[in-house]
Amino acid sequence: MSQNTWVLDPAHSEINFKVKHLMISNVKGEFTTFNATIDGEDFTQSTITVTIDAGSISTNNKDRDTHLKSADFFEVEAFPEISFVSTAVKKLAEDAYQIKGNLTMKGITKEVSLEAEFGGFMKDPYGNEKAGFSINGSLNRKDFGLNWNAALEAGGVMVGNEVKINAEVQFVKQ
Repeated sequence: MSQNTWVLDPAHSEINFKVKHLMISNVKGEFTTFNATIDGEDFTQSTITVTIDAGSISTNNKDRDTHLKSADFFEVEAFPEISFVSTAVKKLAEDAYQIKGNLTMKGITKEVSLEAEFGGFMKDPYGNEKAGFSINGSLNRKDFGLNWNAALEAGGVMVGNEVKINAEVQFVKQ
């Protein structure tokens, strides 16, 4: 690691998602095991790398989680990891950034664009320098081969295609 590397503080970070269910409400979930690094002091010149354990998906429903881990969705036995590597970080405003990068899920890589709000720098009580971000975006799950669905008798489908992503993350300077 270079002296300008920031590593994820997992105790103060989370990755969440929401997707429409029955076309009337959102179901939320999270990934409980993930790692990330930012290589560079100036975030616009950095490479951001994220790895997520796909099997750590949790929606607070054991049967649904088992289905999401199956070949109908993430197929975690064959594709245990979801990854993201930034290709460009652009400052939009004082504390706002656009992060573009390659997201790989279920063996399929597509470019995605995320919005990040920089929360600032702070030293913790132990003298560690921290940086915080709120990250939001959305993607079409079918772009990544997560195609399972069921038609509803009244019209529409059981699972929406758009997945909304939210991450609240803290990094510590190495």
